[in-house]
Amino acid sequence: MSAVKQLEMRAAVFAALGDPTRLRLVTKLCEDSPQSISQLSQGSDLTRQGITRHLDALENAGLVINIRRGRESLYSLESAPIEDIQKYLENMSKQWDNILSRFKKFVEEE
Repeated sequence: MSAVKQLEMRAAVFAALGDPTRLRLVTKLCEDSPQSISQLSQGSDLTRQGITRHLDALENAGLVINIRRGRESLYSLESAPIEDIQKYLENMSKQWDNILSRFKKFVEEE
């Protein structure tokens, strides 16, 4: 996969997780997955249609998958994008640590 495509996929994940409702849905799916739209809408002021729109956004970002069981749609968390983001952030953290270490060394030598 090209570097540009990877960045686009990561940006989509960050954008999807940047919404509080979608972040709550991901948290619920982390606790107990798979879940129906009815289960996911419990404790929310949003309608089932509103929850469905947020789940569609999460699915488009690759964070959830829709599993059909008869007439019911169940949603399950897809961990691969989150694991990729975790590795990406760890790598960025190491790069910043290196930059700050070099900057500290430069300042101390002055």
